[in-house]
Amino acid sequence: MFESASRADLRRTYLRAWRKLSARLPLEPLEAQIAAVIEAHPEYIPLLDTGDAVLAADFKPESGRENPFLHMGMHLAIREQVGTDRPPGIAGIHARLARELGSEHAAEHAMMEALGETLWDAQRARRVPDERAYIERLKNLAPGSRRND
Repeated sequence: MFESASRADLRRTYLRAWRKLSARLPLEPLEAQIAAVIEAHPEYIPLLDTGDAVLAADFKPESGRENPFLHMGMHLAIREQVGTDRPPGIAGIHARLARELGSEHAAEHAMMEALGETLWDAQRARRVPDERAYIERLKNLAPGSRRND
């Protein structure tokens, strides 16, 4: 579905899900997943409320602003991985982290750095992500290194 989508198209998907949720309209399955992530991040709602203005917004690392769409997309990716237990073992790691950190959302935040590093390594090497390295990163998460926001 997203293979050839532009950045603006992807962001429109988030906006559509937010608008439908706000209007209490029925959501498609993917929209419901996106809406759940948005609800877990109320700090992004004012940005989404700007509507189409957010389609062209840049969130460059050097600006010090986190990209909310990347952040929410990583939540969705981790939820998909956990739901399918792919790579194998990720569901158990997520469950352990959720117990340790007190919520599934906090576990996802803890897992995001490992996912980002794995994707970055794959991009630099121009290869598919290394699932074994990803699982090892997740297994080695130190209690003090987890984000809880």
